[in-house]
Amino acid sequence: MDKKKVENIKINVKKTVLVAPLDWGLGHATRCIPIIYGLLKEGHKVLVAAEGPIKILLQQEFQDIEYLPLKGYGINYNKTQSSLSFKIILQIPKILKAISFERRWLKEIIIKNKIDIVISDNRFGLYNKKVFSIFITHQLLIKSSYLQEWLQKLNYQLISKFNECWVPDFSTIPGLAGELSHPKKMPAIPARYIGWLSRFKKSEEKKEEKHLLILLSGPEPQRTILEKKIVVQLEKYFQPVLIVRGLPGNKSSLETKSNVIYINHLPSKELEEVILQATFVIARSGYSSVMDLLKLKKKVIFIPTPGQTEQEYLSQHLLKQKLAYCINQETFDLETTLKAAGSFPYTCFHHDATPLLKEALLFNN
Repeated sequence: MDKKKVENIKINVKKTVLVAPLDWGLGHATRCIPIIYGLLKEGHKVLVAAEGPIKILLQQEFQDIEYLPLKGYGINYNKTQSSLSFKIILQIPKILKAISFERRWLKEIIIKNKIDIVISDNRFGLYNKKVFSIFITHQLLIKSSYLQEWLQKLNYQLISKFNECWVPDFSTIPGLAGELSHPKKMPAIPARYIGWLSRFKKSEEKKEEKHLLILLSGPEPQRTILEKKIVVQLEKYFQPVLIVRGLPGNKSSLETKSNVIYINHLPSKELEEVILQATFVIARSGYSSVMDLLKLKKKVIFIPTPGQTEQEYLSQHLLKQKLAYCINQETFDLETTLKAAGSFPYTCFHHDATPLLKEALLFNN
């Protein structure tokens, strides 16, 4: 089936859909959760390609669907901020090799599992002429300190292999992601804005605020570096604190004070509850965390992962829109940050994404 001649997929025909999130942190997996729920609600059969922490996280949400092992890109990160972007660029040959492996893997899986549709969250190799393939990304524009124009060209070249691109944002400029999702030049294939992808459902019931909530996430070693810095600063903080460490499947623990509780991971329902009970939420400014926390209309303090230009841009964008208070990791001090956030003029982002995602999952236009 030629990519340019793919017929519209009829609404009343149930399909076998492969969902495959990238393995860079947990955010690509969490934002696939509402997509999987939507597919199951429409009666489609869902397969998930994942392993490791991504698989563990999704299995806590969906125990009765089939998981296919697919190795990740295995990107390595530095401890130092200045060299992180450059190191990722140096690993582009490694990424391209992983993409080539994905293409061969998908070719076999399509035949074996009779797959009709592939929904790939930032995995560039999961397209094939025999299926309708969808690429999910909010980064139509890739921010980089090095070779941004070349990276943008490579990004669109890879995206153009798919039939459609889904953008988890709103079409109205600037949206949530600003110029990341609203670049001057759009990809060659059809692009559909599907609204924010959040696993949470905002409750109108007002929750009693019980604690400061700290959500750790993202790639190592930066996740651990921030954790250690916060743990030291909590020695002088005496109000209730809950720290969710972002380590699904991990059984390690930390010594704790009487006012601090550590939890390695929480399923979506329990996590939503503790977020709603928080006075403030401290988190990385990964885009999935941004969508989740702003949907719940919480007062958030974002700390971008050092050297991740996407998160650094998002932090500045959200700060300018007064949607969140943001501070960098190097200068972060818990006491002064909470004081500044307490007087920050937070605003809310009011948009309903439900109709946009529901329409996209009909696969009929």
